[in-house]
Amino acid sequence: MKEAELKALISLLDDPDVEIFNQVEQQLIIYGPEVVPQLEASWESSFDPLSQTRIENIIHKIQFEQVQNDLQLWALQNNEDLLEGLLIVNRYQYPNLDENIVQYQLAELRRNAWFQLMYDMSPLEKVKLLNNIIFREFGLSGNTTNYHDPQNSFLHKVLETKKGNPISLACIYSIVAQKLDIPIYGINLPKHFVVAYIEEEHESPLFYINVFNRGQVMKHDDIYSFLKQLNLPPKEEFTLPCSNVAIIKRVLRNLTTAYDNLGNMQKKEEISSLLNLLNDFN
Repeated sequence: MKEAELKALISLLDDPDVEIFNQVEQQLIIYGPEVVPQLEASWESSFDPLSQTRIENIIHKIQFEQVQNDLQLWALQNNEDLLEGLLIVNRYQYPNLDENIVQYQLAELRRNAWFQLMYDMSPLEKVKLLNNIIFREFGLSGNTTNYHDPQNSFLHKVLETKKGNPISLACIYSIVAQKLDIPIYGINLPKHFVVAYIEEEHESPLFYINVFNRGQVMKHDDIYSFLKQLNLPPKEEFTLPCSNVAIIKRVLRNLTTAYDNLGNMQKKEEISSLLNLLNDFN
């Protein structure tokens, strides 16, 4: 759209007539992300609190609509890429993040492990190497002091603070492993997300890995005992690798719980709507 037309619309954002404002807001949302830089510039030059608040809300609505679109497209066409799904979730809270930072940090972890990886290593030796790189050298660990913090679900914050919840740590672990052709995949274990080493696709895991406990190796019996404590049967959905869509759904469920605990109902409802978008995908 023409810059003069956009400026004219933005100038109406402080109009006291609610009907006029609603029309302007809808028009700006329809234009989408391309108008965000102009809105941000207008916010910075404005001294009117009402206008600034309205601009903030419009920017958020535009960016949230973009996240919804990105998530749907990912689920339909690109759900083999777990990292992209996690970055889309990240955009909900951090829409202006330079995502190359995340890509670089994960590439560094992969590179550091690759230098020490040898072809004839056993599966357990490979896991020991990953544990050393990710937990001892990089310093990633479970956030035991603030387990339900929403930041535990945003990938770049987990890499920045080096603390996360079971699923965020498991995602980083499996992404780095798979970049090294080490077959480690997420397991949708109730109450505690873990990963597993799978030598051949669709085969039963060789063993499981508790990433929240610094890569502790677990046997099948450990998983079955855990499920028994929860009064749950050892069904395949709890013991075999899950889809990336299932992983992102679980990340979103964690976020709804986190925002509910904080009493932030707006964010809880928005994350719930993202979760609903994925409910039709398996």
